[in-house]
Amino acid sequence: MSNDGAPASKTIREGLGPMRLLVIAIFLIGALVLVAGGAVIGGYAWLGYQFNAEGPGQEDTTILLERGASVRAIAAQLEARGLISDQRIFLAQLRLDEELGRERAPMRAGEFAIPAGASMAEIHDVLAHGEVIQHPVSVPEGLTSAMIVRIVEASDVLTGEIERVPAEGTLLPDTYLVDRGTSRQAVLDRMAAAQTRLLDQLWETRDADLPFGTREEAINLASIVEKETGIAHERPMVASVFVNRLRRGIRLQSDPTIIYGITGGEPLGRGIRRSELDDTTNPYHTYHIDGLPPTPIANPGRESIAAVLNPPESNYLFFVADGTGGHAFAATLAEHNRNVARWRQIERERARSGGR
Repeated sequence: MSNDGAPASKTIREGLGPMRLLVIAIFLIGALVLVAGGAVIGGYAWLGYQFNAEGPGQEDTTILLERGASVRAIAAQLEARGLISDQRIFLAQLRLDEELGRERAPMRAGEFAIPAGASMAEIHDVLAHGEVIQHPVSVPEGLTSAMIVRIVEASDVLTGEIERVPAEGTLLPDTYLVDRGTSRQAVLDRMAAAQTRLLDQLWETRDADLPFGTREEAINLASIVEKETGIAHERPMVASVFVNRLRRGIRLQSDPTIIYGITGGEPLGRGIRRSELDDTTNPYHTYHIDGLPPTPIANPGRESIAAVLNPPESNYLFFVADGTGGHAFAATLAEHNRNVARWRQIERERARSGGR
């Protein structure tokens, strides 16, 4: 017994009471931490599973992300298009990755192809690293600026209004790849910049003995070459004819320039009339004016521009259609007249056979 008469066992139990409570409390807290930790780990695992699981998309789909769209707006768009099951899961996984130092690359503006059944992880990878879909805007050589504007206006992948019709001959015909949503004016500006770059490149290596001195005159002459032949291998020879004529002070005598003065470059739809050949008021009538017309008559391609800047050496001064789609070239008027006579004979024979 103790000095105060209380049993020793009772004293020991009373002394251990608070300690037992502390141990129990620690055990319970530990258990709760383990349960909570397990729940968190399980939540992370479930989130990762959902993020990587096959998506609900039933077919290949294209999606357009607007420039400046927030991650939340993109997630909402993906859910609205039926590409992900729940935007909250998509956002939660991205937020978790960021908190764990696994921040993913940002998603980009543009149009993207999403495969059928793509998971959220695969969709994010496409939007962050995949190729942006681009669309061709094709402009053939020899069109006027007004015609090119109509092509650009008709494109359903471009947006916005065109601020101004570019000056004649200032655009480089080509096929331009553009993102959906690109502005129409931006495409025209790109065509103009492409021509400037090409001229910068070709001008440095031009023939030293050209009968013109400015880039504008080079484009002017190239536009006539472009309209005179659609056969690529003929362009250098046609260019040599006009360069030889300019050197000798002979008028260019190009029918396409007459047509431009009549229609502004729109198809005439018929032959040139005698009255139009005799018209001395047409400022583009190169049978009546000396040298080049006031402006280009079309937008020439790179081959025609290169041809007038470095024409081949020749003594040709004339050419006429040869009946095969090409032209017969001549150095003398007598030879040219014979070529013209052959062409007239071909025309008569075609007329008799009904144009065959």
